[in-house]
Amino acid sequence: MSEKYKGATVLVPLKGNSTDEEVMRWACSVAKKTRGSIYAVNVVVVKQELALETELPEEVANGEKVLEAASEIAEEYGIDVETGILQARSAGVAIVEEAIVRSASLIIMAVTYRNRKGEFNMGKTVPYVLKNAPCRIWMYREELQKDQA
Repeated sequence: MSEKYKGATVLVPLKGNSTDEEVMRWACSVAKKTRGSIYAVNVVVVKQELALETELPEEVANGEKVLEAASEIAEEYGIDVETGILQARSAGVAIVEEAIVRSASLIIMAVTYRNRKGEFNMGKTVPYVLKNAPCRIWMYREELQKDQA
């Protein structure tokens, strides 16, 4: 890692799936090498028909579990982590805005393998972040299972 990344802020969006642990471990390794910090977020997407401020206790409780697991991983590495739950209409927009506000040097996020109509599909969030984030992005995709290939 170059000097440019010393003290870097790493933004880690987490979804509560099987990729979270590996993504957090990557982030912890980077933060340890650069003496940087981690900001882990869980985005609660609010449907259009609801007010953005609508309380969503189940989704928030799930987000808190996800972020608690992330904090435990960071603790293993001796890394301080700040966490937050963001409510937004679009996960991609929320991630990019948070990267800007936090002056993130790097976003480390997972791509869930989706097969739609026989083609690999990244959904809406990943392409939005790739196109609009002001910093570097590391993507993590789990290896394919035999039934996904």
